[in-house]
Amino acid sequence: MGFTHVEFMPVAEHAYYPSWGYQVTGFYAPTSRYGTPEDFQFLVNALHEAGLVVIIYWVPAHFPRDEWALARFDGTALYEHEDPRKGEQQDWGTLIFNYGRHEVVNFLLANALFWCDRFHVDGLRVDAVASMLYLDYSRRPGQWIPNQYGGRENLEAIDFIRKFNHLTHTEFPGVMTIAEESTAWPQVTRPPYLGGLGFSFKWNMGWMHDTLAYFSHDPIHRKYHQNDLTFAMLYHHNENFILPLSHDEVVHGKRSLLGRMPGDDWRRFANLRTLLGYQWLFPGKKLLFMGCEFGQSAEWNANSELDWKLLEAGPYHRGVQRFAEDLGKLYLAEPALWKGDYDKDGFHWIDTSDHANSVLSFLRQDPEHFHELVVIANLTPVPRQQYRIGLPRRGQWREMLNSDAAVYGGSNMGNCGGVMATDKAWQGQPCSAEFVLPPLSIMVFRPERAADKVIATESTGARRVEAAKDSLPQGKSQAAGEGAVGSGPAPKPASGSPPPGS
Repeated sequence: MGFTHVEFMPVAEHAYYPSWGYQVTGFYAPTSRYGTPEDFQFLVNALHEAGLVVIIYWVPAHFPRDEWALARFDGTALYEHEDPRKGEQQDWGTLIFNYGRHEVVNFLLANALFWCDRFHVDGLRVDAVASMLYLDYSRRPGQWIPNQYGGRENLEAIDFIRKFNHLTHTEFPGVMTIAEESTAWPQVTRPPYLGGLGFSFKWNMGWMHDTLAYFSHDPIHRKYHQNDLTFAMLYHHNENFILPLSHDEVVHGKRSLLGRMPGDDWRRFANLRTLLGYQWLFPGKKLLFMGCEFGQSAEWNANSELDWKLLEAGPYHRGVQRFAEDLGKLYLAEPALWKGDYDKDGFHWIDTSDHANSVLSFLRQDPEHFHELVVIANLTPVPRQQYRIGLPRRGQWREMLNSDAAVYGGSNMGNCGGVMATDKAWQGQPCSAEFVLPPLSIMVFRPERAADKVIATESTGARRVEAAKDSLPQGKSQAAGEGAVGSGPAPKPASGSPPPGS
């Protein structure tokens, strides 16, 4: 499906299964529930042989109170603080490591290196970093002790985090470290010698909450909330962000991603496809929780498998899966979607001002090779005809991907023949073209390239791989006499083999 990385929730031994591995009791032991340490090594090797990068969650922020584990290990507060104002994590009923003790710091640093050394993991996602940084995290006045300067920063934890990142990146170059950090702490992904914490990446929790809030609104109200989709770019270049749609968003009554979408089935699935497209095409690396790629209906249940049977229940779930697959193929084929993620020349808004119609457009580009992609989102169920959008250059622009294509369960409206951009300046761009915007959709366009005619005639070798990205399903042009779309069941996908590249 085009996924490049696999990320595991905590795999270290834990006694309480409903903690999903977060309450670690054996920091140096893969959980025995699924096999031996050698079995886990075999799994990582198999994933590597398949070309996949392996990331695991690592939990150095707290540990459980079980008396047979680390708590009061020698009868004293050895790993934790004696004073509960510093030693107890109130949200989770666990204990906080004493990062001021060299022995404790060495225990944790060695543990991080252990997973890289013995199991060859390629990344460590560090849980609950915010709870480590702030002494008053989730505490009321009087429940915490200020640092030596009277501040709320946990100086020992900050020093530990910097040591962890420096040591991991030095001993295992190329291993990434990822912070789950939800505050405005500065320079989380900048090196320690510049005053940063040293992480490779940071989860963009703000993007996650704003984007999910927007898509939960009925389309009739979205014109009042368009800033939710654009706000993330105001701070995007402050950090190396990952855009997460994680397990936390599909549990505890929050509903599945599909369950958050308003409207009937047609609209809910169209919204979900558009949400996934917006995540894939927006700057930043991507994280998607299992099941979201085919529209899991129910909340995640750790005690059962995913509802794979949904893929046999009509076109919608399979359509979401096909769309996610084609997003992955387009992403891998077009460096403009990832090469300039953190480059200010890699992304430009074309237009964010059409709140009334809830239409957004932006430009992704690979500055090195001047490859450009234009992304257009129509976030209401109202189709837009002859909608003019500014473009950076004249000539033919191909419709590369259209979430409304019939093979995805959409209404099959679009610009199958592409559009012709003229020299008419528009929206700050030197050229422009008129587009058909399908209902509740996201589309990708790119200018005709000199190599396209060569690619079309090649059938073997590397050129065939390049050609795949030009044959993703597209919507057809809206013809006279076709009915309105967006308010009823979509046409069934054509029978027979799926189109090439899907």
